[in-house]
Amino acid sequence: MPEYTTHTYDVLVIGAGGAGLRAAIEASAAGVSIGVICKSLLGKAHTVMAEGGIAAAMGNVDERDNWQVHFADTMRGGQYLNNWRMAELHARESPDCVRELEAWGALFDRTKDGRILQRNFGGHKYPRLAHVGDRTGLEMIRTLQDHGIHQGIEVHMECTVLKLLMDDGRVVGAFGYDRERGRFLLFKAKAVVVATGGIGRAYKITSNSWEYTGDGLALAYDAGADLIDMEFLQFHPTGMVWPPSVCGILVTEGVRGEGGVLRNKEHRRFMFDDIPEPYRTQTADNEEEGWRYTQGDRNARRPPELLTRDHIARCIVREIKEGRGSPHGGVLLDISWIKERIPNAEEHIKKKLPSMYHQFKQLADIDITKEPMEVGPTTHYMMGGIKVDGDTQMSTVPGLFAAGECAAGLHGANRLGGNSLSDLLVFGKRAGYYAACFAKKSGLGPVADAQINLAASNALAPFERTNSAEGPYQVQQDLQEMMQNLVGIVRTGGELEQALPELERLGERSKHLAVSGNREYNNGWHTALDLPNLLTVSEAVTRAAIERQESRGAHFREDRPNKDPEFGKVNIIIRKGPAGEMQVIRQPVPAMPQELKQIIEEMK
Repeated sequence: MPEYTTHTYDVLVIGAGGAGLRAAIEASAAGVSIGVICKSLLGKAHTVMAEGGIAAAMGNVDERDNWQVHFADTMRGGQYLNNWRMAELHARESPDCVRELEAWGALFDRTKDGRILQRNFGGHKYPRLAHVGDRTGLEMIRTLQDHGIHQGIEVHMECTVLKLLMDDGRVVGAFGYDRERGRFLLFKAKAVVVATGGIGRAYKITSNSWEYTGDGLALAYDAGADLIDMEFLQFHPTGMVWPPSVCGILVTEGVRGEGGVLRNKEHRRFMFDDIPEPYRTQTADNEEEGWRYTQGDRNARRPPELLTRDHIARCIVREIKEGRGSPHGGVLLDISWIKERIPNAEEHIKKKLPSMYHQFKQLADIDITKEPMEVGPTTHYMMGGIKVDGDTQMSTVPGLFAAGECAAGLHGANRLGGNSLSDLLVFGKRAGYYAACFAKKSGLGPVADAQINLAASNALAPFERTNSAEGPYQVQQDLQEMMQNLVGIVRTGGELEQALPELERLGERSKHLAVSGNREYNNGWHTALDLPNLLTVSEAVTRAAIERQESRGAHFREDRPNKDPEFGKVNIIIRKGPAGEMQVIRQPVPAMPQELKQIIEEMK
């Protein structure tokens, strides 16, 4: 038997970002004991990278905004593959969640009459994003931590979960290890909430930090939970492209929301060249009209730089491929041009976009108040993930809940900017509440020694392979290169099919990796243990992308560039088969109630 330390809770939350903290706070308020596991240090969650704002139809800047408009915008952005119930709850409940965050001490930017200020963002009809400059995610994490620390929540920092423990089809806990010392940990729980974020580290160029290796999705899949919409991976149109050491770091959409424009090397605003039909009546025909929208003129049409992220990313790729890119393989994003329009523009930019100003000044030696930035698409957000019930956030495995980026349904085929932060609040809260309800009705389940022994044995295997010449870093790098090249922004059936045997070969290599040293402070060992999760989610993305033989939202097939009406009626489910094989299933999109259909028709 391996040595391990045991911890017991009513609800175990895996992940300490916005969704995990909000779930823990809500479950604690329901009177149950809570344990929170975070892969890195508390406060370093990827939520802090969300800069632009929290989407909530509060109507503070334009009183015409309401939950119905927000619901219709979210459904249209998601190409109507969204879980309609989640989209409805999200639109209805996000304003109260923002006000609750404010009551807990969050400091938002303000309108002249003292209300929470809201800014424009891509895909949203009205100014809707409550924000704190361009540091909204950081303020959210600060507020949730400050509030949550008084709730009696136990936090286990720098821990990684290796396996969810099961009994008779129900989750009963988790087995993991302390990354600092390498000691094993057993967590017994009546309910488990997974809030581990996305899969960005499966790709070479990503805005995601090192923690984002698809852990929660792979854990849930191995436990028998369904995954859904895995083909829909969002490539944010604007990440840094230079210098190479910072390639992929996010450049917030707030830059475009404040008037930033995209230009090619000929200094032409290429986004005017390709405006999709559904957005023509809402999009500016000229720079003057777009500028008036940015300044809050409610009668003007929005600039094309605020179209949906999938469309902008593909337009940028087109400019680069056709030889009109910037010197380092991106395009130019220019906010400095607004000094032609407003006095004290430099101070205005520094006030509205303080993080972006310092980011480019320190990392690229560029003053964004005086010169354009170089940007290009970066792997950013997973719309797909663990399939959950719209009301309770419970997965298809009893006792296993999910919230945030690792849970799927709200965003459909494409996420609108800002919806991620309100998603964390609305569904983190719901996941925590219903996990607590489940825990109150359930006892602790038995944990079989065989599960613990197998998980520990698999984790220690890399130390025993003394004859292997290959380490984990090369396999991880090869996986990232392959996914970037074959399963990236623009896909083809041939390249996707080519990726499957590549994944199989990488999987075989991962089974023969060796690491040296001991279990303390061993990054090579950590990387070896992350690889199975990366391979699982990469295969899920690839197989779902092969199955969806059309282009829709963030999934673009160059060999099938049009939408297929039949695929507009189905979600793609990924499920672990009885022999361990990955099954791909088409599942009809649930029918929407007539009253919600009517809202969408009225908004059109």
